[in-house]
Amino acid sequence: MNKEWSEKNKRIQDYVGKESTYKDAIDLLFELRKELFEQISQIVNGYPAEAFYQMPYANANGYHSKTLAYSIWHIFRIEDIVAHTLIAKDEQVLVTGGYQKKIGSPIITTGNELQGQEIAEFSKQLNIKALYEYAKEVMLSTDSILSKLDYSQMKIKFSDTDKNRLAESGCVSQDENARWLIDYWCSKDIRGLIKMPFSRHWIMHVEAMRRIKNKLCQIARKGADPVAYCGLSCNHCFLGEWCGSCRTEYNTCSFATLYEDRICHNAACCNEKNIDGCYECPELEECTKGFYAPGNDGAVSAKVQAMFIRKYGKNAFLEVHDRLHQRFDFARTQEILGQDIHEGLRIMENEYK
Repeated sequence: MNKEWSEKNKRIQDYVGKESTYKDAIDLLFELRKELFEQISQIVNGYPAEAFYQMPYANANGYHSKTLAYSIWHIFRIEDIVAHTLIAKDEQVLVTGGYQKKIGSPIITTGNELQGQEIAEFSKQLNIKALYEYAKEVMLSTDSILSKLDYSQMKIKFSDTDKNRLAESGCVSQDENARWLIDYWCSKDIRGLIKMPFSRHWIMHVEAMRRIKNKLCQIARKGADPVAYCGLSCNHCFLGEWCGSCRTEYNTCSFATLYEDRICHNAACCNEKNIDGCYECPELEECTKGFYAPGNDGAVSAKVQAMFIRKYGKNAFLEVHDRLHQRFDFARTQEILGQDIHEGLRIMENEYK
C-alpha cells in the first residue's frame, strides 16, 4: 500500500473513533479521497478507450486482475449503495442522475458476480466519460452526507429492515460472490463503513488501477522509439510509470495532456511535415512551438537534446542520457542542460567524447 495513503488511512481509523478528533478524521478523509480521485482523473483523462477493458493481469489473484473500467464502476457502485440506500436512505446517484443509461451499463449491481472474460466484456460496453462523471458525483454526494454527520451518529447500526431494503433494491447480485456484501455492510456501524467502503476500499482499488496502467504502459512502450518528437528521452522521464510515450496511444506526457487529443504541437507539426522528430527540422533553433515555447521550463533542455540528436544520432543521444542519469535524476539533468543552448550542447558532447 502507498506509504502516504496508508499513513493517512491509519490516522483516519484512529481519529474517527474519538469524539475529540472526529472532525479531524473527516477532514483527513476528504483530503485522502481527493488525492485518490486525482489518480482516477489522470487515468481517465490520459488513456485511450481500449485501456479500460484490457486485463494485463487476468489470471492473477488480487484486485489488479480486473480492468480499469470495472474498478471505477465497482468502487463507486458500492459507495453509492452504502451512502444512499443504507446511510441516507434516499435515492442513489445512479438513479437520480440517470447514469445507467448514460454509462451504458447492462447491470446496476456492484459487479462482484462477474468473473474472468465477463469483466472485460462488461467493461467494453461502458462509456468511460459518463462513468467518470458518475464517480465524481457519487464522491461529492458522499462527502456531503458525511459532512452532515456528527460523532454521536458513528455508532448507528443497521437492522434486518435495512438488509431487506438492500436486497430488494437489486443492487447486490444473489451470486455467492456478491450476496455476502449485504451482511458485511450491515454488520458494521457508520464508523465501520467510513473505515472501509469510503477509504480503505478506495486505496486498494486505486492501487490496483495503478498496477494495471503501469503494465499497459510497459506493453505499449515495448519496441516503441524511446526518443520523443521534441528530443526528450522517455527512458528516464519522471512520467515513466504513467506514459507509454508520445509515439503510442498511451501518451500522457505532461505537455500533451494540455490538449484534448493528447497530441502536442511538436508531435502534430512533425506528423504534418512527415519527419521523425523536431531534430530533422531546419527551423529547430528558432522554433517556439509546443514544448519549445519560451515560457516553458523545459524548452531549452529539450531543444539542446534535439540539436544533439541531429548532430550525432539517436543512439549516441541515448548513450549520453544513460551516462548523465547515472549521476543525476531527470529534473537535475534537464536543469543542467537547460541553462544555455550552447553550454547544454557542449555538456552532452563532452559526455559523448
